[in-house]
Formats: sequence, structure tokens, C-alpha cells
Amino acid sequence: MSGAIDLNDIKRRMDGSVAAFKSDIASLRTGRASANILDPVTVEAYGSRMPLNQVANITVPEPRMLSVSIWDKSMVGAVDRAIRESHLGLNPIVDGQNLRIPLPELNEERRKSLVKVAHDYAEKAKVAVRHVRRDGMDGLKKAEKDGVIGQDDSRAQSDRVQKMTDDTISEVDRLLADKEKEIMQV
Repeated sequence: MSGAIDLNDIKRRMDGSVAAFKSDIASLRTGRASANILDPVTVEAYGSRMPLNQVANITVPEPRMLSVSIWDKSMVGAVDRAIRESHLGLNPIVDGQNLRIPLPELNEERRKSLVKVAHDYAEKAKVAVRHVRRDGMDGLKKAEKDGVIGQDDSRAQSDRVQKMTDDTISEVDRLLADKEKEIMQV
């Protein structure tokens, strides 16, 4: 069978969507402190926006505390402002070149809003997977129309692409359910 589309490439792109989703939900706050919480924070530094981990070192000294050690003293104000404006609900305490960030207890309302954010991330991942599927199906239709592959081969590859899509979307759903359980756990 001559392949009209590269199934490995489709699988790689779908896996990329899942990896991006995992990264997104890792940044969501649960009851425990994690340096990943600050992953979405970008700082205005040296004339451009940079991820926080490129201007500071983030550590977890206690279960409910983050510590951010800023490398350049002139960046303390910008880092403090970036964390406050990040919609993560965090209020850093400036201590020289360090920021201490106590993590407040999550209330029910905040937990529910984090679950909504997780659902939004999941939906984005599913849409990305469906775009990859559509690209694959379009490639198959074009190859069949151009006579590169026959109808049977096209149908067989189309079924494989659909199975990959279903498997990937169920993995996203499973990861979402796990994260939801973790967020709602008191």
C-alpha cells in the first residue's frame, strides 16, 4: 500500500496537542505549591516579553509557598507586577531580590473557576486534534482524487486517522478528569 499521507506525522502532531494540553493544565493551581503555577507568567524585560523562568529562579520552600529569586535587581518591580496581573490570584511579598508568594487556600468558587479553565484548555486541545484529523482527511481525499491511492486504501487510512483522533481525544478527556479531581480535592 502506498501511503498518501504520513500517519506518523499525523500521530506526532496529535501528540503535540496533548503535550501542549498537559503543559497548560500543569500550570493550573491545585492545593499544593508547584513551580509550574508560574509558567504562564511573562515579564516585560529588556524590551520584550519573556517567560518568568528566564529572569528568575522559582523554588518551592514550603507546601503553600513559592519563592522567586530574581537575577537582575532592576527586574524586581516588573516581576512583581507581572505576577499580580497574571489572574492567578497571587500577591507576592517583595523581600530584596526575592519574592515570597504565599498560596491562599482555594475556596469552592475558585476551584470551580479553575475547573472551567481546565475545560477551556481541553477544548482547545480537542480542536487542535480535529484540525490535524481534517488535514489528514483532506490529504487522503486529494490523493484519491489524483489517483495516487485507490478507494480501499483511502478508506483504510481514513479509518486509521479516525481511530488516532478518537484515542487522542479520549486521552485528553482522561487527563482532564484527573486534573478536575485534583483541583476539587480539598
